Amino acid sequence: MTPLQAIGWRWTQASLDPAWAELMAAHPQARQARISEQHRSGYLVAESVDASHRAESLPEWQRGGSYRRGEITPESRPAVGDWVLVEGEAPNALRIVALLPRFSAIKRGAAGEHYKQQVIAANIDTVFVVCGLDADFNPRRIERYLLLVGGSGVQPVVVLTKSDKEGADVEAALQELLALGVPVLAVNAKDRASVAGLEPWLGEGQSIVLVGSSGAGKSTLTNTLLGLEKMKTGAVRAGDDRGRHTTTHRALIALPSGACMIDTPGMRELKPTGEEVVAESFADIEALAASCKFNDCRHQQEPGCAVREAIASGAADARRVASFFKLSSEVAGAANKLATRLAQKADAKVQNKAFYKRVDDKYGRH
Repeated sequence: MTPLQAIGWRWTQASLDPAWAELMAAHPQARQARISEQHRSGYLVAESVDASHRAESLPEWQRGGSYRRGEITPESRPAVGDWVLVEGEAPNALRIVALLPRFSAIKRGAAGEHYKQQVIAANIDTVFVVCGLDADFNPRRIERYLLLVGGSGVQPVVVLTKSDKEGADVEAALQELLALGVPVLAVNAKDRASVAGLEPWLGEGQSIVLVGSSGAGKSTLTNTLLGLEKMKTGAVRAGDDRGRHTTTHRALIALPSGACMIDTPGMRELKPTGEEVVAESFADIEALAASCKFNDCRHQQEPGCAVREAIASGAADARRVASFFKLSSEVAGAANKLATRLAQKADAKVQNKAFYKRVDDKYGRH
């Protein structure tokens, strides 16, 4: 593979997205690179598997982003996995001149009271949702991850680690996750033979992101796939099997298989952005709801409610149904906040346009 192919580049001139080709034509002296690390102080970019270098970013990327006053939105700023065009040479003259449009992005609502989107990783083919078969095992959290992934164009795969741990009930876990409708694999993250089942998603040019709580085994899994101890790992607490943040920032790692992997810090908050479609992650509950006697059934006290009947008969898991309602409410709330932010941004644009028109009318072109 070429150096770029080793970090996920798999396009030829003929297969380039027209928007990519246009940007590359507009910067004929630039070359492709991929953002390998994102820090508060800036970005590291890679042009091969050998090294990443700090690159000067565009001025508008050095601010947090805003939904007001014509600024770029937070999710429009580059993230790990993004492809960019760079000019100059490392270590002191490398600079980013353009961001190539994404073909996929995994996002969440950022922590805090104010609405903001955060990109977890960009230009991803597959997301491994990692969960341990210990006290970390939480089907409701897995459902949240799948909700965030749904609609992004990314293939989700649930990876259950610690299958070798004493007391791990693999069959029960697989049965409980059957309704998710996505691939689910149980592995011993320390055993290379055990994780071989992930190889279908680890081919040349493929990009994968690992998500999951701290202590789930993401870094251990990454080390096993690499064949060396690159990522720091840590012990979990004896009381609840939760771990500390051994991964402190998102980073792009090239695997021997030719795939690229992004390991992420454990995320305690998994807030929806408001762009999710809950029905995609809960097709089984939606199918039940379609059989209710009344089209506007709220699945509470209405007669002929197929959802409540399924719960009573054991055909549906009451906990999964409750999760469906909870996430539906959260997505609706986030969607309202998003609509408000976008309206504010549109109003600011209109107000700016009107202001500059008044300036032009009074003083001529500004």
